[in-house]
Amino acid sequence: MNPIIIFDASTLISLSMAGLLPELRELKRKSKVKFIITQKVKEEAIDTPLKIKRFQLEALKIKELLDEKILELPISLGLDDKLIRAKAIEILDMANTTIYGADKDIHLIDLGEASALVISKMLNDKKIKNVVAIDERTTRSLAETPNELKKYLETKLHAKMIVKQEKVDFFKQFKFIRSSELIYVAYKKGILRLKGPENLSAVLYALKYKGCAISGKEIQEIKNLA
Repeated sequence: MNPIIIFDASTLISLSMAGLLPELRELKRKSKVKFIITQKVKEEAIDTPLKIKRFQLEALKIKELLDEKILELPISLGLDDKLIRAKAIEILDMANTTIYGADKDIHLIDLGEASALVISKMLNDKKIKNVVAIDERTTRSLAETPNELKKYLETKLHAKMIVKQEKVDFFKQFKFIRSSELIYVAYKKGILRLKGPENLSAVLYALKYKGCAISGKEIQEIKNLA
């Protein structure tokens, strides 16, 4: 099976608000990668925003990608939505009891992110290459840099944090990509409508200010690579 990118709502919203959904569309058309969203992510990125005038336009743009089958639901992979939701609740509970401090478990992720991780876990079990596209920092930190996440929470909450290592180990299996990396790929493939490293930098800063967790230092590094 072709590689798969599983999108969280955060990445789709960042790309939409930065006016970069046409690049995502072309990236899909010029690759063999499948773009998947879960039903819960669909609710967060399309269904709920469609009911709020302030967010309707962005939701309609993302819905158009689903209508065009640029984005697809898990049924296209033969996966059952009820099973995904049940497993998502399990992962949600695991993630939100991984770090303890200030006399409580620390809430780290929500159901949309958990549902994307479920799909990734199912594909990992089948040895199918996949990444989770997520712009929000916490989920990626939980999997990639849990000690840095612990230090950040200790500073933010002014309390000692305890990390449950056996739960952290579960999240190490997941691989992530941000909207910024997707746009860099689009740039390298000549898909980005604005040409040149300076324009790439401007686009990456637009993503940063629309919700992508990327630092100015990382943007400079990507610009240097370009």
